[in-house]
Amino acid sequence: MDRIQSIDYLAIAPPLIVALTAIGVLVLDLFLPAGRKAVVGWTGIAGLVAASLMLFPLAGEPDRPRATFCVPGEGLVLPACSYVVDDLTLVFQALVLAGAVVVLLLSLDTVRDSRLPAGEYSFLLLASVSGAVTLAASRDILTLVVALEVVSLPAFALVALRRFDSRSSEGALKLFLVSVVSTAVMLFGLSLVYGLTGAVHLDRLATALADPGVRGPAATLGVVLAIAGFGFKVAAVPFHFWAPDTYEGSPIPVTAFLSVASKAAGFAGLLQVCFVAFEPLADVWAPILGGVAVLTMTLGNLTALQQRNIVRLFAYSSVAQAGYMLVPFALVQPGNAVVNGVAFSAVMLYLLAYAVMNIGAFACIVAVARQRPGRQIADYAGMGTHSPGLAFGLTLFLLSLAGVLPIVIGFYAKLYILRPVVIDPTFGGLVLASAVVINSLIGLYYYLIVAKTMWMDEATVTDKVRPGLALNTAIAVLAVAVLAVGVYPQAFAGFAEISTLVAAP
Repeated sequence: MDRIQSIDYLAIAPPLIVALTAIGVLVLDLFLPAGRKAVVGWTGIAGLVAASLMLFPLAGEPDRPRATFCVPGEGLVLPACSYVVDDLTLVFQALVLAGAVVVLLLSLDTVRDSRLPAGEYSFLLLASVSGAVTLAASRDILTLVVALEVVSLPAFALVALRRFDSRSSEGALKLFLVSVVSTAVMLFGLSLVYGLTGAVHLDRLATALADPGVRGPAATLGVVLAIAGFGFKVAAVPFHFWAPDTYEGSPIPVTAFLSVASKAAGFAGLLQVCFVAFEPLADVWAPILGGVAVLTMTLGNLTALQQRNIVRLFAYSSVAQAGYMLVPFALVQPGNAVVNGVAFSAVMLYLLAYAVMNIGAFACIVAVARQRPGRQIADYAGMGTHSPGLAFGLTLFLLSLAGVLPIVIGFYAKLYILRPVVIDPTFGGLVLASAVVINSLIGLYYYLIVAKTMWMDEATVTDKVRPGLALNTAIAVLAVAVLAVGVYPQAFAGFAEISTLVAAP
């Protein structure tokens, strides 16, 4: 049998372009004088834009999904592919690439002002992005794990790039240690699953796990351990301890990247293993994730109440947001295509909304930190007087993250994660819905503390904050996106059928 297979270069073009750009900026940095290092950042942005443009011919294909790296099927067994470009892939890749463009825009002045090595910074960021873009198309556990580690490994170095900052070193060390442990746990779980099923592709794993002869303590342990490994990537309790110190020690654009693109990559992997490979055992892992979701959102919100550092507040806010996104996982039911499809779409929609409002908030934080590097909430006092445009933008993103006003994207995102409860109400679902409502009110309180500081407290520094053209543009575009959904929510609902992995109604 001919085992030589052709490679679909159009399908793999986005991650390939990002990877080549990463190598290119590292080489380019060697030949640039000290005064022209900004060219490295703009080259990275150009590479990300080029990768984004390659999504359009893929999106316009009527015969999508497009697959490559396939194993031939025999008899009644269909071919299994390791890399598949479907609607899920395109949405996640667009999300990660757009987020990375904004992060690099935020980084241009940060790299210069903090005297970070421009070539290494852009290389590490783009290398991590290439892993996230690949992960969105991965359809076997080997590719998933490798792509996930490509996301994580450059992140350690990015956090530690401020070599003479002890907080940066501490954050990187915590990120590294927790990542190593969680990866070991995940690999042990996946090895158990592979040993029992003999399959690595997600669809074949699902078929094997549906066999009553395979179900048992070993399979259950393997599935639970594998899911626990992904819990680290999304900063779910009890794997969240790395987040606050890592976020605080990192350059703020890196913090934005970790809180959005890295989290999106973790959820991309979690979606695929839970809703496809491990769906037959949902009656085992879904209740566990329900408890984790409640603990994550509650602990994140209660701890955020005590923060006076704006970055640490957003670190715990990010933990709480991960708890909200875990709610639909807890509502998955084996074989229930209707509920599972709605739950899958709910996670996708929340990720899109979270990316917009969280990157927007961090763009505002970057703007303020340039002139007030203390990162304290008190530094925002009186901003509504001397920098009303920036104060309005940050207030809008804060209210959207709280998700309690029907004029912003965050409100509709929270509605969607509760849709499975409406479709099939259960006692557990009602408990989760109550937890989401209560925690949203807690979140609103500490978001309003920041807003109150900006609009009602007397300014200690009266200098106007000047974000610059790139930051102003990013903040304005993201603010419009946050408000547009409040004005026209039907556009948001149109994303409900965005994946061929799970058939959403």
